[in-house]
Amino acid sequence: MVLKGQFLERPTLIPVGSAVLEGLSHRGEKRPGLLVLSPPPVEGGGMDHVVSAELAFAASHAGHPTLRFNYRGVGGSQGQPSRQVEALLDDALAALELARENAGGEAVVVASLGASDAVAFKLASQGTLAGLALVSPSVLLPEDLAALPGLATAVVLAEAEPGQDRGRWATALEARGGLLTIVPGATRAYQRNLPMVGKAVVGLLARLGA
Repeated sequence: MVLKGQFLERPTLIPVGSAVLEGLSHRGEKRPGLLVLSPPPVEGGGMDHVVSAELAFAASHAGHPTLRFNYRGVGGSQGQPSRQVEALLDDALAALELARENAGGEAVVVASLGASDAVAFKLASQGTLAGLALVSPSVLLPEDLAALPGLATAVVLAEAEPGQDRGRWATALEARGGLLTIVPGATRAYQRNLPMVGKAVVGLLARLGA
């Protein structure tokens, strides 16, 4: 029996080439849906990353369909892990197709963690997304957003994470009407104030669904 408010994701298989990726999905009636790109293998990430799980929980709790998955060679996903963006992009494209199906064929928001921002940028450059959320981006620069005019964007940064130029991110997002969230006291692991990360991404979903 499923209790009210209980969060239950369904195991999901995502075929990509000769491999099959493992994922977790959750139904939802609101649009847009959310596809979560966990940190790539080079960062030791996977769909069970605490921030990936938090994003899926927050979006699902708000009524949006979600999908998170493991890149090839991570967890139960078949194949060999890769450091190449193009290989990761193939996995993300297969997951994006399924995420759109789960959202009734409509465009979805892609949320990336860490270096998966490079993969998310490639997806966004194809012009098929409803929006883009970057959590602790580590490859993209604020100026890169200029290549994605008109795309609704949110960025989440950890206050205690070194090397983040919050001023430049704020300027880039202000120019496009984007959302910037600074999570106080947090490092990129977000052991403090983790729910703020989920709220920031749900804020973007709510804006697009309004």
